[in-house]
Amino acid sequence: MRTPVTIIGAGLGGLVLARVLHVNGIPATVHEAESSPAARAQGGMLDIHDHNGQLALEAAGLMDEFRAIVLEGRQALRVLDRDGTVVLDKADDGTGGRPEVQRAELRRILLDSLPAGTVRWGHKASAVRALGDGRHEVVFADGSTVATGLLVGADGAWSRVRPLLSTAVPEYTGTSFVETYLFDADTRHPVAAKTVGGGMLIAPAPGREIFAHRERGDTLHIYVALSRPQDWFAAVDFTDAAAATARIAQEFDGWAPELTALITDGDTAPVLRPFYALPVGHRWDRMPGVTLVGDAAHLSAPNGEGANLALLDGAELGRALAAHPDDTEAALTEYEQAMFPRSAEAATFDGTELHGTDSDENAAHALVDMINGHERGR
Repeated sequence: MRTPVTIIGAGLGGLVLARVLHVNGIPATVHEAESSPAARAQGGMLDIHDHNGQLALEAAGLMDEFRAIVLEGRQALRVLDRDGTVVLDKADDGTGGRPEVQRAELRRILLDSLPAGTVRWGHKASAVRALGDGRHEVVFADGSTVATGLLVGADGAWSRVRPLLSTAVPEYTGTSFVETYLFDADTRHPVAAKTVGGGMLIAPAPGREIFAHRERGDTLHIYVALSRPQDWFAAVDFTDAAAATARIAQEFDGWAPELTALITDGDTAPVLRPFYALPVGHRWDRMPGVTLVGDAAHLSAPNGEGANLALLDGAELGRALAAHPDDTEAALTEYEQAMFPRSAEAATFDGTELHGTDSDENAAHALVDMINGHERGR
């Protein structure tokens, strides 16, 4: 009999794993700390790559559903210097291989593809312990427990499952995002809408960057990246939205007003998002009955690969388990031996590495050179 799988975490990796297992007739249960699918916002846009994320959705049999949620035109890219000069203005011709979707909509199609009751909401894992013989017990915050012969940690950066396998703890990368939104941008913020264009905007400089995504409709999602110690951000009072916005904008003094307005004209209070990462090349020795997917396994600085790797992890683990129905350990070994080098290679590109360029003037051109080099290498 195939071993039922217990998955901790209903993020993209855990859900695509559950879906691929379901397609292959293997029972699984997903335990999620959030109380419902709508318990919190699910983040912004994701570019789902043809060489990893889309392969996972193909394995899950969800490509038609995926295509239905793709936002056309969002692969467009603009790169601006700090003075507002447009260094790159790349249209979306539909051939980019990285169509954009809203994370919440991608999660919804995964949830909708699972049998009712697969996800147990409001089940926050508080402790996990080994029972011997490859079995483990998960204790939830409400006092309930579950024992399982196959445990998968899909529970993100601060995974409760990871300590079974590794002593590694995420560390601050030195960079944080500050997020805000501009709503009804085409009518209420026309200059910002024109500056961002139809897809993504990047305005880079050493130690600081402004990113913007055009999401569904005419919502602009603004991300300000700053390479500062955590103590610096702790000194900013994010409970005072106006003061926090002014302090963040001060770091962009002298920039073109159409760029600084992306910060100062926000329609929502700024939200701080510090970045943490596990050591590049993080791995563990094979331990019976347990493994990790996604950020629980290989949390890294944002570089456009995290969600795609989580999707591929879930799909590849599901396929390995289906290919070895009578040998779970063979399946876990096969999965991990492919996942370790794949995630290490992806982590070597840090999406914030341009902060190290030697001048504001060089940063935008260096980014364009990197983009062009990457496209030539595809």
